Amino acid sequence: MNKWVKIGLAVVAFVLLIMVMKFFADKNSKDVEDFETAQPFKTTISREIVATGKVNPEEEIELKPQISGIIDEILVEEGDVIKKGDLIARIRVVPNAQNLASASSRVRSARLSTDNSAILYKRNKTLFEKGIVSKQDFENSELAYNQAKQTLNQAQNDFQIIKKGSISGSGSSANTNVIAQISGTILEIPVREGNQVIQSNTFNAGTTIATIADMSKMIFEGKVDESEVGKLKEGRKITIKLGAIENKEFPAILTFVAPKGQEESGAVQFTIKADVTISDDVYVRAGYSANAEIKLEKKDSVFAIKESLLQFNRITEKPFVEIETENQKFKKKNVKLGISDGINVEILDGIKEGDKIKVWNKASKEEEGADENDN
Repeated sequence: MNKWVKIGLAVVAFVLLIMVMKFFADKNSKDVEDFETAQPFKTTISREIVATGKVNPEEEIELKPQISGIIDEILVEEGDVIKKGDLIARIRVVPNAQNLASASSRVRSARLSTDNSAILYKRNKTLFEKGIVSKQDFENSELAYNQAKQTLNQAQNDFQIIKKGSISGSGSSANTNVIAQISGTILEIPVREGNQVIQSNTFNAGTTIATIADMSKMIFEGKVDESEVGKLKEGRKITIKLGAIENKEFPAILTFVAPKGQEESGAVQFTIKADVTISDDVYVRAGYSANAEIKLEKKDSVFAIKESLLQFNRITEKPFVEIETENQKFKKKNVKLGISDGINVEILDGIKEGDKIKVWNKASKEEEGADENDN
């Protein structure tokens, strides 16, 4: 091997050595990371909870028929505003054949009994006037006659009710007419003309003819989590926001907090209710979804920082921040926290105005271990 070949190999080896050394130097070197800083500031912080629910009328009733039959006529439509006493619908009675036959038989029997009592009464009256029978016998026959007439009248009324639903000639049609019991708006009419309806009785709730509600009095009904319900009291002012009406808030007063919760999806929820004040220029429909914003606490001009600046000791779970002492050199400082809204947090102790706080990133495992040892 001549001299130039040896020199070439030496140069190549030297270059390779330099490249290897540079590779490992770059690999083991750490880039200097510049952290941004932020300063404390004064702000207003309010703590609130949000309850989801719906807005419904406070007074809502279902009209039920007093007699079974067929809907003969419906006089209103959904959305109509009505007054108490307005006629909603008429019912045509379809009598039961067996009940009608029994009632007819009772009428005939009562008539026969009345005719017989009338004959006895007239006979005893004539004999009493002639002094043949005693006054007591006459009075007994008179009483039997009057009772027979009353029984006949009752049997005839029963027959008319079964056949027509009301007593003819009396001017009463309450059984066949469905009347509004409150003033308000017709929310729903679940039946149509020709539908069969069942009267409300002990064993059956009856068919709903119409649902009426007073839309001028609305309430919010929603649910809150068990972790928040202990902070609520009746009489608190809250704010209602409707999903269907944007950029408008409605004042409300909390009127009810349920004493017992219901478990839903593994969490216990408590029902709350509030009276909502609706302005005249807004039309709110029943069933609108709504959120209730309930402010629990509010502080003005508090000394605060962004909550994202906080760090927590992984052993003691105490909060701390890193204060800049020199250029890009930081010192840990424990802090005492106050009220928080999830974005800003009040600082009660630990830092002062003008401190520069490190805007931190997630530390590496080596740094986390060092933090734990330092604390």
